[in-house]
Amino acid sequence: MSKYPSGESKTKSKKPFIGRNRSPKSVAEEGPSQYGVYMNDNIPKACRKKLNELFLQIEKEFEKVCLENQSLHEKVDLLTEKLESTGNADTSEKQGEIGGSEGTIGATKTSVGKKTSAGKLMSRKLKTTYKASTNKFVSSFKTPGQAQSMECHYFQTYEGHKDGVWEVSTSKHVSTVLGTASADHFARLWCIDSGQCHLKYAGHVGSVNSIKFHPNEPIVCTGSGDESSHIWRLPSSIVELFAKKGSPSGSSPDWSHDENDGTDEELEDGACDSADGRHRPFILKTPGTLLKAHTGAVMAVDWLPDGKRVVTASWDNTAKLWDAEQSTVIQTLTGHDDELTHTCSHRSQDLIVTASHDSTFRLWDFRTPSLHSVSVFQGHTNTVTSAVFTDQDVVVSGSDDRTVKVWDLKNMRAPLTTIRLDSSVNRLSVSSDQNIIAIPHDNRHVHLLDLSGFRLMHLPRRRRYSHQRMVSSVAWGEEMSGKGYNLFTAGFDRKILGWQITFTKENIAHGKQ
Repeated sequence: MSKYPSGESKTKSKKPFIGRNRSPKSVAEEGPSQYGVYMNDNIPKACRKKLNELFLQIEKEFEKVCLENQSLHEKVDLLTEKLESTGNADTSEKQGEIGGSEGTIGATKTSVGKKTSAGKLMSRKLKTTYKASTNKFVSSFKTPGQAQSMECHYFQTYEGHKDGVWEVSTSKHVSTVLGTASADHFARLWCIDSGQCHLKYAGHVGSVNSIKFHPNEPIVCTGSGDESSHIWRLPSSIVELFAKKGSPSGSSPDWSHDENDGTDEELEDGACDSADGRHRPFILKTPGTLLKAHTGAVMAVDWLPDGKRVVTASWDNTAKLWDAEQSTVIQTLTGHDDELTHTCSHRSQDLIVTASHDSTFRLWDFRTPSLHSVSVFQGHTNTVTSAVFTDQDVVVSGSDDRTVKVWDLKNMRAPLTTIRLDSSVNRLSVSSDQNIIAIPHDNRHVHLLDLSGFRLMHLPRRRRYSHQRMVSSVAWGEEMSGKGYNLFTAGFDRKILGWQITFTKENIAHGKQ
């Protein structure tokens, strides 16, 4: 599925008229456009309003067509399953007839009452036997042993955003919290178990493009199209609430006991965030620390392992390394020829990767204070949408050229593995211990593969629990007390879905090879 609803080419221009790349600045004066429309200031206000209305109508029609298309696909799948089951039943009946007594075979007649010749009976028997053996062969050829070694179960939907969700992130400090960044100018924190939104961050005036949790404390960093990054701490009452795995009986919690938490404010749209009309999230409007030095939209942020520094990637073609406590720029990372799309830091070392529209990603090494080295990798032929580290000193990069590549940090002249896919790749994620790559696609699918490129499975698609627009981001959660691992997917249909992935010992061993 194209990221551009109007259907134009994915070849990026400096200011695309409408689509995936949001305006770096607020476009509130243009109205609640779904995708952010770049308007010339010379256009009369009445014309601007009319254009926004037309774009909203186009968006609604597009969503309607997508839903109809999805419904047709599901009907086709259902009919295919019925045909396959019917075909298997017919095959069994034929095998029973052929395997019966000679009297039964001899009594078989054609539609005109003539006996079937011995040659035809032999031909039918050969065809039936060949078909059965071929089906068994094909079944055994499909990812042997993986159906039994990996299981996937949907368990939760998180709804409340009014526009597409750019990124989903999980916290290591509080395992029950889930964070999301959306084009509706808000970031939200959700209880993983209950599915309720307990905190809504409203400090940005542009699309919130990225959200990342501090490695050791209940602190969050967000990056936005308003050219800034905000660092804010979770109120103590919110931390306690997440520790209790949500509010009891679905009622709205009382925030008044904490002076620093503020008050339970009205939602700006005047609506509640839950179906029962009772739950209202706490609204936080002021950041603890403001990071502002970029001249373009901040597309991605991440914490370094010490939790004292933050890296931000922007449309101004640079990344910046910040002192999070002092709110000062330590170093500006220059060299990319085009806008940056993503950045990621190593989990335990002072290493950073940045990805860009210039079809490259760069590795920045800060392990030696006196010598900061950078390496450029040109393995892709289109925009590099994400690049992440794994625990095995490996970098995994995804691109709009429909490939995912696995690189060894010790020898990055050529990729260890090149995985070719059928759709553009968005912000992927690698599990911390199994090294399973979760890949979100433009075509609404999510695939799971290991580092060798072996395809383990793809998440099931059902109308009730599947994305209807592109899947923009995925994030792995921590192990849930031996029951498996949570995986979260976010899309431009404004939904976040929670999945429980279960691995067997054989599958985990295969993923670590």
